[in-house]
Amino acid sequence: MSAKRDYYEILGVKKSATLDEIKKIYRELALRYHPDRVPQEQKKEAEEKFKNISEAYAVLSDSEKRALYDQHGHSGIDQKYAYEDIFKGADFSSVFQDLGDFGVGGGLFDEIFSDLGFDIFGGRGGRSGPSRGKRGRDLQISLEITLEEAASGIEKTITVPRYEICSTCSGSGSKPGSKKITCSYCKGAGRVVSSSGFFQVAQTCPRCRGEGIITQSPCPDCSGAGKQKQVRKIKVKVPAGVDTGSQLRIRGEGEEGTSGRGDLYVVIEIHSHPVFVRHENDILTEVSLSISKAILGGEIEVPTLGGKVTMTIPPGTQSGKVFRLREKGLPDVHGRRQGDELVKVNVNIPRSLNSEQRKAIEEFARLSGENITTKKKFW
Repeated sequence: MSAKRDYYEILGVKKSATLDEIKKIYRELALRYHPDRVPQEQKKEAEEKFKNISEAYAVLSDSEKRALYDQHGHSGIDQKYAYEDIFKGADFSSVFQDLGDFGVGGGLFDEIFSDLGFDIFGGRGGRSGPSRGKRGRDLQISLEITLEEAASGIEKTITVPRYEICSTCSGSGSKPGSKKITCSYCKGAGRVVSSSGFFQVAQTCPRCRGEGIITQSPCPDCSGAGKQKQVRKIKVKVPAGVDTGSQLRIRGEGEEGTSGRGDLYVVIEIHSHPVFVRHENDILTEVSLSISKAILGGEIEVPTLGGKVTMTIPPGTQSGKVFRLREKGLPDVHGRRQGDELVKVNVNIPRSLNSEQRKAIEEFARLSGENITTKKKFW
């Protein structure tokens, strides 16, 4: 596991920064990494950065935690606080009091920190009652294609294992005809509240998992989970120009939750090619060239992604020369200029000569003013 980054470094402030300076820079960073303000392909990275800067702010905006961190670093914080406890007492409301989506007890913070199982704003403006429904989990799957398929685009059918709402209990987790009772641990609230000074931290009830009610007779088909694992076949349209690492987002094809499905992310992986090497949208290949065509010029056949084409070789072509075939590479996935094909020619020197070929080369050497003594075969 990699070492944690310095909190001051995460926020980009000096160790002497005042609380007002820390609040100001945190607000700027939080707005910058709002998941709804970045392109979809940067969403996951933005959420991770948001959590990191929020953790840094929670420590550095609290005088007691900051003093402990300044003296002992991360080890001091980790020894004294569980992860969720780091956020207790942190004053986020004064930073975002004029922004609805960043408001206390809802919006962005609930969405991003929901997977941690606690509400950092707790009862101060927070929700009461059982936890609201959650969107289903996003899924990710790899899809291998050929370079030719990447060049032309293709539709593929992929197999996706995922959890879906149980058809027997319709997701309730209860045996049909049975009843549910109020959770005695949280009294039906779905959350357990603990106090820390002026602030309160509400954590999802561990017994009813935030539902506020408990199943007496679990569904026999899903064992009370409310979901069953299914395998679905889904068609994916792969656009021309994708590269290894490209992600295709298919909305609503992730796992099912109580308030909707998550998304499916298809990560493209392109097989290595026996003839071409890809460099961004360009492709590179090598071909052999006879010594006579290298000297005299001529035409040769060259492979491309669309089939063989004829390429003209000028007289006096040197081994290693690279020719460019315009727009014979891959299309740009964003619709910009198509790539080129770069063809490197390697002059093929014969390893043996017959008598007539030998005489011709010797005559060429004589006319060139060279005095060469060779054997009938050479290596």
